[in-house]
Amino acid sequence: MQVFHNKSKVIITCNKRLSPYLVEEVQALGYEIVRDFQTGVELNITLTECIKLNLNLRCASQILYCIGSFKVNNPEELYREVVDIAWEDLIDFAGYFSVTSNVDNPTITTPLFTNLKVKDAIVDRIKDKKGIRPNSGSDANKTVVHLYWKDDEADIFLDTSGETLAKHGYRKIPGKAPMLEALAASVVMSTKWDQKSPFINPMCGSGTLAIEAALLATNRRPGLFRMNYGFMHIIGYEEEVFFTERRILKDQVIKNVDLQIVASDLSEDAVDISRKNAKTAGVDTLITFEVCDFADTPVPEGGKGVVVFNPEYGERLGVHSQLELTYKRIGDFMKKDCKGYSGYIFTGNPDLAKKIGLKASRKVEFYNGKLDCRMMEYELYDGSKRADDERPQPKPYKAEEQAQSEEQHPEEQQPEEQQPED
Repeated sequence: MQVFHNKSKVIITCNKRLSPYLVEEVQALGYEIVRDFQTGVELNITLTECIKLNLNLRCASQILYCIGSFKVNNPEELYREVVDIAWEDLIDFAGYFSVTSNVDNPTITTPLFTNLKVKDAIVDRIKDKKGIRPNSGSDANKTVVHLYWKDDEADIFLDTSGETLAKHGYRKIPGKAPMLEALAASVVMSTKWDQKSPFINPMCGSGTLAIEAALLATNRRPGLFRMNYGFMHIIGYEEEVFFTERRILKDQVIKNVDLQIVASDLSEDAVDISRKNAKTAGVDTLITFEVCDFADTPVPEGGKGVVVFNPEYGERLGVHSQLELTYKRIGDFMKKDCKGYSGYIFTGNPDLAKKIGLKASRKVEFYNGKLDCRMMEYELYDGSKRADDERPQPKPYKAEEQAQSEEQHPEEQQPEEQQPED
């Protein structure tokens, strides 16, 4: 089974509402999209091509390569179909594998039972062909097999990513309630930032937004920070393909950039964590970190850049009346000190957003974990309102398309839930 060179259905998953940014990334890499949906995209490519995608994508979660599709009505039928697959050509008998699943079938009450059936089928097949069984468990750091089963239709995938791609690998110290890296990258991509003008991030927390901005501006890809993927543990993997793609990542990094990225926080510990994470990401020299109240954050004059806030939402932290005052002060700061900029507030609390005291020109829908969030955009005009064509324009985004249906697509596999604040 030469999976590395055979084209098949490939599903790239992402968190809800990140699909527009994932589409943009995949197309920029030169791939043709078969379809896109709320939590991902479908391609028709080889497993070898999945290697490049794993190393380059910022907004993705998993990249799943389909090796079989069939109709099944119960666990026994599922076992018979799975045991017929030539697993001995995919998984080393001395290796290790894990099974994940997304199941919606009336005969199944827990996905753990389904995982066990798939695992048993794989083990029995390899033991029958090789005389020895591979080890299995829940760790996703080796070969990962994924099952999607809805009603009587099932797809079996090789998860070429293994551990989620939504974590980019540079954040060794997460800090308090960090924003998932894939979400932070999508947030930055959704703004009007041109990756040249100033990027200001008061209340930076663990610094994820500022770091992702620096990574985007210098074309540093997540593959630079990671050396283990699911595809590496599949029989037929060619190591040189991976190292060739990784050399390309290193060569395409933009050096000697003239950037003004400012990240501030009242917490000295938060700023220290941000500095350390930025150093791991290789962008610490591109970000100016300040320990101060957000209202004292230095904002370059005439920069016409963006200022991005991700304040507390009032769900877990702080007293609501205090947060109302904080949000009002954020609005005052943007009006007074950020003239000529585009302002952004990422929040999961629409009532608090009203305290900003500015009219949002655009609202972009996101989820942070399971929390329904909005990023509010404000035009902070410098004196008089400028024509739209004089300002950088945001990436195309249609909120109504993103909200067409809350029904999960078959292959959807969400990243683990994150806390709401950064």
